[in-house]
Amino acid sequence: MRTCGTRGVTLMDTVVGTALMLLIFLGIFAAFQLSVDVVLNNKARAGAIALANERMEYIRSLTYAQVGTVGGIPAGIIPQTETIILNGISYTRRTFIQYSDDPGDGSGGADTNSITADYKALRSDVYWASRHGERHITVLSRVSPGGNGIETAVPGGTLTLTVVNAFSQPVSNAQIHIVNSATTPASLAIDFITYTNVNGTASFIGATTTGSYQITVTKSDYSKDRTYGVTAENTSPSPAHLAVYLNQTTSWTFGIDILAQKTINTWTPILPAVWTDTFADNSRIAASASTTVSTGAVRLSGSSPYDSTGSVQSVSIAPAYLAKWKTLSWSATSPVGTGVTYRVHNASGSSLIPDSQLPGNSAGFSTSPVDLTGVSTSTYAGIRLDAQFTSTGINTASIDVWNVEYDYGPQVLPNVDFTLTGAKSTGTGPSGTQYKYSTSQNSGVSARVVLPDMEWDTYEFRPTGTVYDIASACHDATESPLMFVSSTKFSLAANSQTVSDMYLVTHTTNALSVDVRSVATGLFIPYATIRLYKTGYDTTQTADRCGQTIFSSLSSGTYTLVVSASGYTTSTNIAVPVSGTTRSSVSLN
Repeated sequence: MRTCGTRGVTLMDTVVGTALMLLIFLGIFAAFQLSVDVVLNNKARAGAIALANERMEYIRSLTYAQVGTVGGIPAGIIPQTETIILNGISYTRRTFIQYSDDPGDGSGGADTNSITADYKALRSDVYWASRHGERHITVLSRVSPGGNGIETAVPGGTLTLTVVNAFSQPVSNAQIHIVNSATTPASLAIDFITYTNVNGTASFIGATTTGSYQITVTKSDYSKDRTYGVTAENTSPSPAHLAVYLNQTTSWTFGIDILAQKTINTWTPILPAVWTDTFADNSRIAASASTTVSTGAVRLSGSSPYDSTGSVQSVSIAPAYLAKWKTLSWSATSPVGTGVTYRVHNASGSSLIPDSQLPGNSAGFSTSPVDLTGVSTSTYAGIRLDAQFTSTGINTASIDVWNVEYDYGPQVLPNVDFTLTGAKSTGTGPSGTQYKYSTSQNSGVSARVVLPDMEWDTYEFRPTGTVYDIASACHDATESPLMFVSSTKFSLAANSQTVSDMYLVTHTTNALSVDVRSVATGLFIPYATIRLYKTGYDTTQTADRCGQTIFSSLSSGTYTLVVSASGYTTSTNIAVPVSGTTRSSVSLN
């Protein structure tokens, strides 16, 4: 018998119903949690207000002379910081008191009665932790002199501190830690923290004239600035701890800004190399027809009468880290009735490099050298040389050697020891200038060092010892080359993340580093051609992308430089004395 009008509960019905109920209960729970948070926060806030008001009422019960904080300016009996448990909640109460100059009777030097300590400004901050982070309330007030209410001069001077960034703009809310532990009497020793206002300043009237003030300025994610004391290493600190003089204002400006990150990579530079076959054997020949290798030369096979044609093709020439093809050259003998024509193929030898990249290649070359600089290294990472022999039968031409010149690199250069030193100093001592930043580093197996939390400054990179010479230094475009004193220096801007690539070669007794710049802009000119020569030496190198190169393993003496670059007037016959590691900068119009 069939029953009608009833149906079961499917799995889908169960899932949908459960989801709806979950949403409803989550909403109820969120509303309940919010109400609990509101109640707890109101309770905590009420306690904080009570503690702040309690502090103000206590201050009002004191005499005017007693109103001050322990270690503060003015000094008094009130703790700067207290931890208080109230209704099961932990609070931190901070009290800050300072003299204030009321503009009603003129400010600073324009004060009509020359008394700038008109009243004491009070600030009570109470902090507590909530589920959503730290919360706090602030209560402000002031107290004026008692009795007749007329302000009186306070002993001491005024300490005014200003904090600016790298562009000399004010930095607000910078933390200033002030310490003076050599006061007289010792009970008035100063140690407190305050913050700059919107104008980047903090000023303290009534600062004691005994002892010296150690100032440290910080802000989250910013660099740090401070004063320095005399030590055996730093006998003349700058800036030194500050002194305050009676009825005078001591002012000082500190500089901090957002920290930067610097990455330094160490490389070998782009270097020249030559692929050569002297035909001592067949090891560098991939294919041949009617030719033979014998006694250091390749020629048509057999003896007179020789075949009318023959050929030889090299193995693939595919250097690692290929940067630039330069020239094909050869040394050959071609008696009457013979000839050799040279062509350049792709790496497999299956096709010729087109005339669009190597003009004249399809017809072949007969005059050495052949310029290969137009051949793309990305399209043709490898090439093969091909020589076609012709003969009337009586004689045969012979090739004694053929060469391909190219540039290769850069390659990573791991485990380089170097120092990095900033230009900012903290004073001088027996060993000379004391630098604010000086560190020793090693580039490690990755040939890379990442330096976070760097201050804006000009830094100098130096390889440690005499292992390496700097061939070139390439810096981000954001770091102006006009700032460079030499290729080893770079300017690091605040709040930047930049990279410097340092190209190093093995140190030699005599070397010449050359950089090429534009007269008009002062910027480096990339890929300039630089020829250096003197009697018994003649070498041409190509500057890298940063307009720099180095000639190593030189003998001392005077050399001649000739520098050229596309679009610039060639400089000719620049005399350069070389002794030790020498540097020359050439500017082109």
